[in-house]
Amino acid sequence: MADDGAPENRIASPGRHDRDVRERRIVETNLPDGAGSDEPGSWIRLAVVLLHLVPRNAISRWAGRVASLRLPGPLQRAEIRLFARLAGVDLEEAREPVEAYVSLQDFFTRRLRPEARPIQGDERSLVSPCDGVWGAAGRIRSGMLVQVKGRRYPVAELLGDADLASRYEGGFFATFYLSPRDYHRFHTPAAGRIRRLDYHPGSLWPVNAIGLHGIDRLFARNERICAYLEVDEDSGAERSPLPLVLVAVGAMMVGSVRLAFDDLRTNPRDRKAVRRDLGERAPSFFRGQEWGHFEFGSTILLLTPPSRYEIDLQPLGSAVRMGEVIGRRLA
Repeated sequence: MADDGAPENRIASPGRHDRDVRERRIVETNLPDGAGSDEPGSWIRLAVVLLHLVPRNAISRWAGRVASLRLPGPLQRAEIRLFARLAGVDLEEAREPVEAYVSLQDFFTRRLRPEARPIQGDERSLVSPCDGVWGAAGRIRSGMLVQVKGRRYPVAELLGDADLASRYEGGFFATFYLSPRDYHRFHTPAAGRIRRLDYHPGSLWPVNAIGLHGIDRLFARNERICAYLEVDEDSGAERSPLPLVLVAVGAMMVGSVRLAFDDLRTNPRDRKAVRRDLGERAPSFFRGQEWGHFEFGSTILLLTPPSRYEIDLQPLGSAVRMGEVIGRRLA
């Protein structure tokens, strides 16, 4: 971090000790307002109690159906324009005019004009998988990830695979939150093939201040899909032993998480854990290619193997857009 308090754009690497100190200083400032206490406020505790009383998964499915209702043309256009105005959506970025969308859900999962999200950097650069803001980010230490200050959760619970999780010790993790105004399709941070998909059924707690401060192990408890991206290496380079992990986390009022290349989805009525090893059927992706979308918003987590990548850590709440450089593959 620079002397004037502004975050560094990149982690300097004159030495391991200096780099660790810089990372620690960025992570220590990567906290939301009012996060100095490890205990949630009284209003958050009350909200959590009330949320325990409602069928969160059923409500989320219902919300998805309501958002997919097709209204008569004038009403549909008015609904979409009202939503866009209230949420602060930039209609100029949308690939289609408002009249082309048949429901609010159709608009919410809109595609953008190709020039709206240029893919930055070179093939060794990692790009943001989505629009949103930075959440907790840093090194994976002692098998734990940071939710917010005072709340950590195990990598093994997030991935549902303790043996695999232990191999990511010392790598980076980064959390990205999407809001209603954001573009809700998510993309690959690097070129490669998704060879494995895991669906972990669970609850659907809100991914906001209530959930972050009030629910232990939030991301490991919510519905989620883990995708394992085997990254294309330069010709002649040693093949990375571990893939990048992309975790699309569902939340309350998120109708579903859907994939662009597979029928696997979150929050079906028959919620059973699924693991798919795609093998030679694994689809290939170029850097920044879409691999899924949220029906309403939630969270993407990125995990990198140790000694292979470096993430440019940013303070919590920093805005990010899909396609912006967030790190790089090391030599």
